[in-house]
Amino acid sequence: MAEAWDTLKLLSDATRLRVILLLRNEELSVAELQEILDMGQSRISSHLALLRNGGLLEDRKEGKRTYYSYCNKQADSITQLIESACNAVRNDGQIEQDQAHLQRVLESRRQVSERYFNEIANRIGKNYCPGRSWEAMGHFLLRLTPKIDIVDLGAGEGILAHLLAPRARHIHCIDNSPKMVEIGTEIAKAHGLENLTYKLGDIEDVPLPAECADLVYLSQALHHAQHPLKALKEAYRLLRPGGQLLVIDLNKHAFEKARDLYADLWLGFSENTMYEYFKECGLSKIEVNVVAEEKEAPYFETLLACGFKPSKVKE
Repeated sequence: MAEAWDTLKLLSDATRLRVILLLRNEELSVAELQEILDMGQSRISSHLALLRNGGLLEDRKEGKRTYYSYCNKQADSITQLIESACNAVRNDGQIEQDQAHLQRVLESRRQVSERYFNEIANRIGKNYCPGRSWEAMGHFLLRLTPKIDIVDLGAGEGILAHLLAPRARHIHCIDNSPKMVEIGTEIAKAHGLENLTYKLGDIEDVPLPAECADLVYLSQALHHAQHPLKALKEAYRLLRPGGQLLVIDLNKHAFEKARDLYADLWLGFSENTMYEYFKECGLSKIEVNVVAEEKEAPYFETLLACGFKPSKVKE
């Protein structure tokens, strides 16, 4: 916190007062201040150090750059001194020139950013971008989960269900493997997920009542079903009117080894087949799209299919 006498001494220098006027509304780097004030770095740095030590400025490091900003944590008496000094010179020609140079620097900043994004337009999702990952976006989107009832068919250990559970109302995980149900139950208990329930059952004959869920999904489970359409009709039965069915599965492929390696019964499903399945179930607003393509052999593609159970018509 600056003292009155010290503040008066700091404000008595024209350069320091010019710096304060610039930094009251904008955070600027040393290089930007050099450009605006047309002064050498050593001279500006010495003034900045005095103002910072006097409690009138704050600084922060950003890589190799140091940015300065005005410190608003002043006593009322100090704030009044600074206001009076700034008002006294506000219409000075030098101050007006500084403000014009400030706007030019800020515009240059904006243009640098604009040029960068213009250059990467149409490539932003195709190349590496720091901090942009499907994992990060997945965690972001999971936080949008509303308080709804969910059924995970062919859940396995229920990795996706564990991520959804903290924000869902209740999730039922159905799997035909006793070991998967046992492990999933243990994991849910360890994480305190009391709204996550595992049941042993077949996805073609689910041990749950009709219209018990707002969302039913099958994540890489449908190609393990003996009768995929029957499994989807079961999912439809579980949905409440207006509920949504989501299926993530492989696009049709010819990698026969998948039958032995992953116990797959079906080598994926074409977009048309998945669409017809959804249509036969009675779903509406159907969308089927390829959402991922692997870059290495056997070049699996992932389909995302979604549809809604029609709402009941009021009589």
